[in-house]
Amino acid sequence: MWSLSPSAKLVAFMVPFILVSVLLKVVGPRYPGRVILSDNSWLLWSFGSSKHDIIGHGAAAANRTAVMGVERMAAVLEVRKKVEEETPPSHTAPRPEAGDGGSVFNVSGPARSPTGVEVALGHESDQTNATIEDSRVPTLSTSNPPSMSEAVVLPEKKLPPPPPLREYTILDRLEAGLRRARSAIREQKNGSSTSDPDYVPIGPMYRNANAFHRSYLEMEKQFKIFVYEEGEPPVFHNGPCKSIYAMEGNFIHMMEISTQFRTGDPEKAHVFFLPFSVTMMVQFVYVQDSHDFGPIKQTVIDYLNVVSAKYPYWNRSLGADHFMLACHDWGPETSRAVPNLYKNSIRVLCNANTSEGFNPSKDISFPEINLHTGGIRGLIGGPSPSHRPILAFFAGGLHGPIRPILLEHWEHKNDPDMQIHKYLRRGVSYIDMMRKSKFCICPSGYEVASPRVVEAIYTGCIPVLISDHYVPPFSDVLNWKSFSVEVPVSEIPNLKNILASISPRQYIRMQRRVVQIRRHFEVNSPPKRFDVFHMILHSLWLRRLNVRVHDNH
Repeated sequence: MWSLSPSAKLVAFMVPFILVSVLLKVVGPRYPGRVILSDNSWLLWSFGSSKHDIIGHGAAAANRTAVMGVERMAAVLEVRKKVEEETPPSHTAPRPEAGDGGSVFNVSGPARSPTGVEVALGHESDQTNATIEDSRVPTLSTSNPPSMSEAVVLPEKKLPPPPPLREYTILDRLEAGLRRARSAIREQKNGSSTSDPDYVPIGPMYRNANAFHRSYLEMEKQFKIFVYEEGEPPVFHNGPCKSIYAMEGNFIHMMEISTQFRTGDPEKAHVFFLPFSVTMMVQFVYVQDSHDFGPIKQTVIDYLNVVSAKYPYWNRSLGADHFMLACHDWGPETSRAVPNLYKNSIRVLCNANTSEGFNPSKDISFPEINLHTGGIRGLIGGPSPSHRPILAFFAGGLHGPIRPILLEHWEHKNDPDMQIHKYLRRGVSYIDMMRKSKFCICPSGYEVASPRVVEAIYTGCIPVLISDHYVPPFSDVLNWKSFSVEVPVSEIPNLKNILASISPRQYIRMQRRVVQIRRHFEVNSPPKRFDVFHMILHSLWLRRLNVRVHDNH
């Protein structure tokens, strides 16, 4: 009989063990899992949500070799059987929760596509940074258990290194604050009103009073604007304050001196203000009677070249978090000087004409207020509805295509209810006539905006808007149909019938609403909460809520 050497006996002893190990590796059941980077930065092999599904962690559970006797092997098989019974055959990794989508107000619209910017309200996906991966955990088979003399070697499993932790930037924190604001606004939509020492919006004049109030409070807590310091007066950091274009200069001045909303650190800013005045460019840059917009447009191009070369913020968003403002009729044309200014930036315009490119989802309708003296003293207030004997009033010259139609049908009608005039008689006060009237006619001129809208609101006269393609100011918050009348140009011949058909009860309700929303159009120095300056800021805040800006990593 052949005699085996000790080496040969060892080989003969190991071969069955190796074959069994290979068999277990090939035919043994496997369970899907995922590697989760925990808050404490170690890795867990998990099989489900139950804590009992975690069968090992760290390096101590892997890379281990043991020779097991009958008792130890039986214990291992019992554990494996228990795990096999408790573990489902397959698991689907949980999907990251979607972001805080859903529009806050009626400011939805076509998505913009600048680099580093995406629409945040409507379809946002603020997914978590956790990485979910599939992995396999070696298991033992219950079939053909090895004998007492056989050894089981657990195969070595090398875990991938954890991904590096992301460092959050100031912009990340700003965006996180905006996400919290969006969530708070949505929760308030169907909630109860919030107390406020100054004013609590309530009533049908608002699209959603509770959401507006919460949004306004969030704006007061967070919103910061960086005003570019480049540029010199009179074209930059300056504007008219005593004319029909007075809102340009008024806003620029209030923004320059604001301590609550202006920040000197551009890294902390939500939006960036381009502080040029189109009215001042028309006066100091435009060559009179040349009909050449070239010098004005070149001024805007040069200015944006300067700020985009000095700061990274314009190129980061292609202008989507920047804004300009203009009450001059040439504001929209001026914005066309730079394509991204026209396409991406927030344009605050008195000439809010949708047929000329005004986009309500990103642009803002700027109230046109004619401040003859620079303030509103003497313009505010009027008698009660019972002391307004005139049904409708208008006075104004031929300007644009709508007024000739109005005057043709209603001037010189000798109708005491319809006081429609090209010019008032000497000694007759324009403001007094508005105060005596129930309805004030506000037709567009060559451009859609008219200062008569705010003048009517100041005097407690219900504005009658006759305009095509006009977006009234603050339409994302205010329900204009509750306190104004909109009449198509084609219905001018039926104007008296339309106004007379409004019942006295409905007229009183509308007139009271006009008085209530008047605070949102008042010009104050210094500004007061909920006044026109803050409402413009709130419109900017809403537009900023609707985009999410990314760093260009």
